[in-house]
Amino acid sequence: MLRLDGFRFYFFSHEPNEPPHVHVDRGAATIKLWLDPVSVARSRGFRAHEIGGIIAAVDEHRTMFLEKWHEYFS
Repeated sequence: MLRLDGFRFYFFSHEPNEPPHVHVDRGAATIKLWLDPVSVARSRGFRAHEIGGIIAAVDEHRTMFLEKWHEYFS
């Protein structure tokens, strides 16, 4: 869906019954963020300062992520 500064932002197509969220990976590290409001659902492998930057990036692109989520899952 989106690649930014080495991060891959995406949805899983088999998660339609969960609230809108986005997954973000870089290497073996992964994080799942809820979109309304933007918050961490779970994280593995990212350091605290990286998580802050990821949250900021998701917040910046939140409208686009929500539009894509609703477009795909409606």
